[in-house]
Amino acid sequence: MTLNNKAIAFIGAGNMAEALIRGLVKAGTFAPQRIVAADIRAEQLDFLRQNFGVRVTGDNATAVAEASVVVLAVKPQQVCAALAGVRGKMSADKLTISIVAGVPTMRIEKELAQKGSGSAVKMRVVRVMPNTPALVGAGVSAMAKGVNATEEDLATAEAILGAVGITVRVEERFMDAVTALSGSGPAYVFYVTEAMIKAGVAAGLDEALAKKLAIQTVYGAGKLLVESGESPESLRRKVTSPGGTTEAAIKVMTGRKLMEILTEAVQAAEKRSRELSEP
Repeated sequence: MTLNNKAIAFIGAGNMAEALIRGLVKAGTFAPQRIVAADIRAEQLDFLRQNFGVRVTGDNATAVAEASVVVLAVKPQQVCAALAGVRGKMSADKLTISIVAGVPTMRIEKELAQKGSGSAVKMRVVRVMPNTPALVGAGVSAMAKGVNATEEDLATAEAILGAVGITVRVEERFMDAVTALSGSGPAYVFYVTEAMIKAGVAAGLDEALAKKLAIQTVYGAGKLLVESGESPESLRRKVTSPGGTTEAAIKVMTGRKLMEILTEAVQAAEKRSRELSEP
């Protein structure tokens, strides 16, 4: 899908917005002059303008005025102020893509709705949960449409988020589970990598060497998972020889119920996500 004849505005220009802007410019999805970023940090706006050639502003309302697509990329605690600041410039012909964690489409629709001819304008919102590997073009973004959004709106969101990784569609009721699994998931991998490095040092390796070995092992394992098309279970069995070193390690993990610990951890993250989404 080509969106080069449309304009896109970013409300908030932090890490995820920067990753999206970089991906969109690189892919040619939007011409730089059709991208405008709004933020209160002048230094970040200067960086985006100088490195990607996009337009920048310190005023959210100015950013959205000419945009066909508005990406809401602020922190959850800033969302009310951000929406209030652009409400007068929003209309039903603009698509809002929210990457704000824990904020339902219904809340955004309500905050943006304008009264016209005695009734509220129906705002089109697609909610997206990306993850931090989007910063290196390897993210996964789950998306769900609000009640007024269309299949074309979802396709537009896919074209935009596809610039920084892969996309999946889900019903909004599953967004808390998505947040717990893929949204928070990179931190779980980083935590395990930390543990591997510490274990290597405890076994006598130099820390720099242990770090290099652990990080490349995690990278290689992920690449193998993606490119082989085999299941994690199948690949694990291939490297786990009976009576070998890997089996000895797996037995410890099984005995300590690592699977159950990870399941409980994801459930705790999902519960917290539901709590944060409550008004």
